[in-house]
Amino acid sequence: MSLGRVILSILFPPLAVYDKGCGSIVIVFILTILGWIPGVIAALIILNNPNR
Repeated sequence: MSLGRVILSILFPPLAVYDKGCGSIVIVFILTILGWIPGVIAALIILNNPNR
């Protein structure tokens, strides 16, 4: 996980997970709409997961 991705996930979480698949983008987008902090947390978890 690079510093640029971390900053991008804080500013606009769905854009940070664009290469992780459509499902990840949709989940992070919905969580960002419901609240900015859950979207950021989800994006950071998805970016930190080595299996994806």
